[in-house]
Amino acid sequence: MDHKLTLLTTESRNDQTMHIDTADTSEILRIMNEEDQKVAIAVQKVLPDVEVAIKYSFESLKNGGRLIYIGAGTSGRLGVLDAVECPPTFSTAPDLVQGIMAGGEKAFVKAVEGAEDKEELGEQDLRAIELQSKDTVIGIAASGRTPYVIGALKYAKSIGAKAVALSCNENSPISMVADHSIEVVVGPEVLTGSTRLKAATAHKMVLNMISTTTMVHLGKAYENLMVDVHVSNFKLKERATNIIKKITNVSYEKAKETLELANNEVKTAIVMLMVETDYEKATNLLKQANGYVRTAIELSK
Repeated sequence: MDHKLTLLTTESRNDQTMHIDTADTSEILRIMNEEDQKVAIAVQKVLPDVEVAIKYSFESLKNGGRLIYIGAGTSGRLGVLDAVECPPTFSTAPDLVQGIMAGGEKAFVKAVEGAEDKEELGEQDLRAIELQSKDTVIGIAASGRTPYVIGALKYAKSIGAKAVALSCNENSPISMVADHSIEVVVGPEVLTGSTRLKAATAHKMVLNMISTTTMVHLGKAYENLMVDVHVSNFKLKERATNIIKKITNVSYEKAKETLELANNEVKTAIVMLMVETDYEKATNLLKQANGYVRTAIELSK
């Protein structure tokens, strides 16, 4: 193993788990649960840094740019997971939030050896999606030293895109090449170096915050309800109907009927009911309000 790698917090041995191989199941579970509780505290410490990343993301999406996650292995998979949930949850275009991982889509289910070891491959993958200066790129690497991510962030910054580094080690190499860094130091893993554990949990929490907060700021929520959910199956139609019902206090049948009249657009259905208007007028109000339901309702007054 690279000597420098052994010095990383994510590669250090955990004093609390030295005898895990002789522990029974209940003891292993207790240990893991106690270690996991440290993750939320570590994330809490970097909330100001997460806020900066959200500012970049919001500005990009508001101005026609994209949010791009890029990483290798577990880090790359986490970016893909967050990205693919945005279209059904927030009705975003598939390319608005993207997850890219070293080795391509096939690497999601089977590791591609050596895919993360070359900086030029990170740049190459961003060139392939025609990265623009108005985009935000979040490079994810638990170790903070993955060449693929370093190359991607260097390229993003070189063309004027916002480059954010997300790692679990202080003063990491990816932080050095980014516009801003989020370093969530969760401490040594239960199994030494297995960053699919606490490090991955921390990164999933941070990515949840980035995408969710950005979408809330873009008007994808009303109160705490997903008013831009994409109605693509029975479950989501039921959810959409109940969201409309909760906000407007109409019957289930009326909410469902209005949703269908609104071409399954939840926001439009809400405005139609709250303003007592038709589809065309509700659509125009939302357009004037840049998609914000509260503003559309206020405009009608």
